[in-house]
Amino acid sequence: MTSVADSGAGPQTDTHFRDPPAQAPALTARSAGLVACTSCGRVHRPDEPVCVRCGSALSSRDRKSLQKVWAWLVAGLICYVPANIYTMMRTSMFGYELDSTIVGGVIDLIEYQSYSVAVIVFFASVMIPIGKFIAIAFLAYSVHNPAILGGRARQRLYDVVEFIGRWSMIDVFVVAILSSLVQFNFIATINPGIAAVSFALSVAFTMLSAQSFDSRLIWDADEIADA
Repeated sequence: MTSVADSGAGPQTDTHFRDPPAQAPALTARSAGLVACTSCGRVHRPDEPVCVRCGSALSSRDRKSLQKVWAWLVAGLICYVPANIYTMMRTSMFGYELDSTIVGGVIDLIEYQSYSVAVIVFFASVMIPIGKFIAIAFLAYSVHNPAILGGRARQRLYDVVEFIGRWSMIDVFVVAILSSLVQFNFIATINPGIAAVSFALSVAFTMLSAQSFDSRLIWDADEIADA
């Protein structure tokens, strides 16, 4: 029997241990010297001041994006405090009035054994708003510190924030529907409390905070970290 060295064959290379070929960096509009409109997405030359499609002002990046994000987020947090302290819904039955806060309403639903509705209200009015506050703050913070979160993870987090924003007004919608339907004077009446206004403002401010975030900063942070 002859060995590999005796047979004169060249060195054998195991293809399973080869390093994968390096991927070329993705070509972006900014690296190509172009500017994408933040409103409609059309790409323009950098010397064009406004978008030819929608008329929006063109800029490579919104330099005040993070300032707007933090400002709207703080405003939403401020409004969320009275939304949980004061009355969300005022119910009157045969002259007896009952004031319910968000958490108090969840407790009442549990006592009435409406567990599914209680879970929906709790998640829509407590868990989702708090989770959105944390997600937006962490997303804005990770742009300045890209090492704590990768670009793909930041993009997924941004998509989640955009998705759950539409479900934050469930509690306000429930109060509005009940207030319009249950109006029987002395027998039964439901009216919204001051907390409903505060909660609606809090949701609106957090939605503005998410919309103020320039999503292009997600990948700029990775480019800066790689550089």
